[in-house]
Amino acid sequence: MNETRSRQVVIAGAGVAGLTAALAFAKHGYSVQVFEQAPRLEAVGAGLQLSPNATRILRQLGVLDRLLPAAVRPGAVVLKDAATLRELARVPLGQAAETRWQAPYLVAHRADLQSALMARADEIADIKIVTGARLHGIATGTHGITATVEIDGKSIAAEGFLLIGADGVWSSVRGLVDSAKGAASPRSRFSGELAWRATIAAQSAAGQAFAAIGAKDCVTTFLHPGFHMVAYPVSKGDAFNLVAFTKGERIAEGWSGHADPGILTDATRGTQPGLARLVEMTGPWLTWPLHTVDQKQPWTTPDGMALIGDAAHAMTPFAAQGAAMAIEDAATLADIIADSPADPLAALAVWEQSRRPRVAQVARRGAVNRLAWHASGPVAIARNVFLKIRSSEKLAADLDWLYGWSAEAVVKR
Repeated sequence: MNETRSRQVVIAGAGVAGLTAALAFAKHGYSVQVFEQAPRLEAVGAGLQLSPNATRILRQLGVLDRLLPAAVRPGAVVLKDAATLRELARVPLGQAAETRWQAPYLVAHRADLQSALMARADEIADIKIVTGARLHGIATGTHGITATVEIDGKSIAAEGFLLIGADGVWSSVRGLVDSAKGAASPRSRFSGELAWRATIAAQSAAGQAFAAIGAKDCVTTFLHPGFHMVAYPVSKGDAFNLVAFTKGERIAEGWSGHADPGILTDATRGTQPGLARLVEMTGPWLTWPLHTVDQKQPWTTPDGMALIGDAAHAMTPFAAQGAAMAIEDAATLADIIADSPADPLAALAVWEQSRRPRVAQVARRGAVNRLAWHASGPVAIARNVFLKIRSSEKLAADLDWLYGWSAEAVVKR
């Protein structure tokens, strides 16, 4: 492999994972080509939570300052009983989070994060982003990797030593990695749950209804056996992001699907009247099916392919770490590759081995949250007693392993 090609990285996908990877590799002096299948960059999804383990990396990559003007620093994470609106627990954020974990906890619209990542990428000559580009084949060998990309009906060859699949839960690159490892190439799996999302203006009737029952400057989670809903401010506090989770039948794959709103209405039965009215007032709700990816499937190949973010390990969002795990993946992969100039491809296996325990631990936390938030009967009573006797300080300390994590510590190990 010639010297120039050994410093070239090809990335499929220009979402949070792909753009963060582009910035992380460019920071180490690599030349990066990012190919996005969509004809133009559009931020899918709605709001997202960015905990300190993610914002710490964004700060290092020069993105945080561009995001802060549009983001919100919530004062706390608040858990409420959906039937009574009684506060069950509170984890302090704001300045307390920044002091404890050395980086801010932010909530933002996904579009604002993507805009901040793009603005930073546009400043770096070594990053080239091409939209309307579909990757449909690869060739590997001692010369490196050649990806065949179709743009406007024409095929071009993109060369490098590394191909990164950052193309999300419905990844096409994942099939290439699986087949290269001799593994089956399963599609993502429907989890059996639907996410219902909406963004409401703070000054709208729905926005005022939320302010009356929630903490408008906090991340508020309403707990109920049939569903749970998370709400928080976005867009400098001018809007609220609402996302509710229910059981449901599989619907078309995508971020802006539609399902029978009666599913959500039925799930809110037995909740406090103000919360039920809020759900009715907020609409239309867009729905997406929650899909996961089997984390036992390979994430890397010895000849230079790697999956990051949802392409590697899509999980249910109940730990609010989807974006954060993608950001961590991107930063750690770039760091470990750069730290192994003699044999960068051998570092891929090292990276995968180091990331798996972390991602698995986050997935387990999400599963525990889901059980706790949908608990009923004696289990719900036990949950409430536990939260009552657990101080805010101890609840924050329970998150030190998650929010206090740093990429530098991983590379040093």
